[in-house]
Amino acid sequence: MIPFQVWLESALKTFPWMHDLMQTQWGWPIAESIHFVGLTLLFGSIAAWDLRLMGLARHAPIGPFHRLIPFAILGFCINMTSGAFFLASYPDQYVYNSAFHLKMLCVMLAGVNVAVFYLTMFRRVGSIGGGRQGPMVARLNGAVSLVLWITVIICGRMITFYRPTPCLPGEAAGLLAACIVR
Repeated sequence: MIPFQVWLESALKTFPWMHDLMQTQWGWPIAESIHFVGLTLLFGSIAAWDLRLMGLARHAPIGPFHRLIPFAILGFCINMTSGAFFLASYPDQYVYNSAFHLKMLCVMLAGVNVAVFYLTMFRRVGSIGGGRQGPMVARLNGAVSLVLWITVIICGRMITFYRPTPCLPGEAAGLLAACIVR
């Protein structure tokens, strides 16, 4: 993992204009605000959908909740873009950060979870009317999704508290590195 991390850090440093933009007086605050708007769209939409899948608001049909998903996709795109600015601005503070690693792992698992949902059960669940609950596997899928996205939010917040420091000679660093090895 370490050679990949060193390569990724070097590759991200090839975007100095992103770093320069983020160093302006308003660069970082604007990017943070945009990231928060994206998070609000993403999590608000996904949470409503997941909670309905889990059985909340059972009186409402599931189908209309699915209309929120384009807002979640928009929020995800906004966060990927604004997150790229953070990552390119200080790659060493993200590439070696265990909170960032866990955040990205949870994003990937959430992607797998949604793919499983759409490939296996969406057609059955999308037509469930008001007063009915989805199958247990759909409820479990919604719960897993909710837990993963909450974990993404917590890990995103924790990134600033778990800044990696240079390793001492002989210290091991791996996937959840606590230090920077160069």
